[in-house]
Amino acid sequence: MEDNHTQNHDYEKHRHTHDHSNLSGKKIFWVTVLNAIITMTEIIGGILSGSLALLSDALHNLSDTIAIAMSYFANRLAQKARDEKRTYGYKRAEILAALVNATVLLALSALLIIEAIKRWQSPETINGLMMMIVAFVGLIANFISVFLLEKDSHNNLNIKSSYLHLISDAVSSIGVLIGGVAIQLWGIIWIDPLITALISIYIIRETWQIIKKTVNILMQSSAPLNYEAIKTEIEKMEKVKNIHHVHTWMSDEKTVYFEAHVEMEDMLLSEVCLITDKIEHLLKEKEGIYHVTLQAEVDKCCDKRLFK
Repeated sequence: MEDNHTQNHDYEKHRHTHDHSNLSGKKIFWVTVLNAIITMTEIIGGILSGSLALLSDALHNLSDTIAIAMSYFANRLAQKARDEKRTYGYKRAEILAALVNATVLLALSALLIIEAIKRWQSPETINGLMMMIVAFVGLIANFISVFLLEKDSHNNLNIKSSYLHLISDAVSSIGVLIGGVAIQLWGIIWIDPLITALISIYIIRETWQIIKKTVNILMQSSAPLNYEAIKTEIEKMEKVKNIHHVHTWMSDEKTVYFEAHVEMEDMLLSEVCLITDKIEHLLKEKEGIYHVTLQAEVDKCCDKRLFK
């Protein structure tokens, strides 16, 4: 049987093969540059056209640029090796960035809904042609940014929060573009606040899910595992009597830590190591658990509940 060090090395290699978050740093960097270009374009367009809508959207994009830049640096920081100050590493940097980004986006979406209501009640005159030109430039840049981050957004909460920022910007650009066409051709000015409100409601729904996940991770909530199935599998093993006092937590959305007491028959320490190796292999291969800590014991704990 392979020793524990070899198993851990193989698991790290396997995990690295399937973890592509380190590829997203460059993508986030270029997305930040694109978003900064959009912001400057909208500021210039807003000034030239006298459009308050474009200027307010430029402020929205400016906040997104800052948020995406934060995601970039958090992505870099999360890849730093563990050290004496951070024995668990720096993975939570991305979780913190995701929480900040999602919270800011939630607040911005709420403000946009309020602004949409105000504009519905008091419509503003906008240069439709300038609005369409600027919105089209922003839409192209946003589509490129969304395309760059789409794949990685499925596996990384930090990147997903940035991705949602860009989705909101892209759809906002579509709304501004449609609004510009409607205003230029038919004078329909109420369509802009309507689309803004619908976009904001969608973004609030999505960002709320990110906030819940990040708060759960930061509060060290238990990992979503089938604990009864794990207990059954482990207690089937020869010379294992009971597993109890289980604790699990996550440093990010993929990295699970597991610790427990395992009651065994009285035996040599070398035999104990063979059993704990089997348990670790089971937890890592079947449950995808990153780090396992087991405390072997013989008739030590009076309370043998699974959780304590």
